[in-house]
Amino acid sequence: MFSHVHTGVTDFERAFAFYSAVLQELDLVLTFKEGERSWAGWRSRGADRPLLLIGRPYDGALASAGNGQMVALLAQSRNAVDRCHAAALANGGVSEGPPGLRPQYHAHYYGAYFRDPDGNKLCVCRHEPEPLL
Repeated sequence: MFSHVHTGVTDFERAFAFYSAVLQELDLVLTFKEGERSWAGWRSRGADRPLLLIGRPYDGALASAGNGQMVALLAQSRNAVDRCHAAALANGGVSEGPPGLRPQYHAHYYGAYFRDPDGNKLCVCRHEPEPLL
């Protein structure tokens, strides 16, 4: 459905460190980093799209978080959700809801919510039940 999602950031190097730590826990691959242009992109392993991009706004103004906007990323396990949330907090993020089941969405929805250092809201979630061992 999506080609790419771009999230505006103010301090590119700070944002790059934050997103690198969080997206590593989802096994996303860094596709490119252009420090001189202040943008970078990640994708799922083995796929060209969609891309998650971060960068300075094109108009050169400061980035600002959108009220009501959120990027939600899929995780392969509940443990990955937990690790992403922990990585976000350890790298300057702020919790908007700890990892846990959210049965108000559906029986198996497990998610965590946080904001990046620029205030952009993200969610990491898993929709499937955990496999039985």
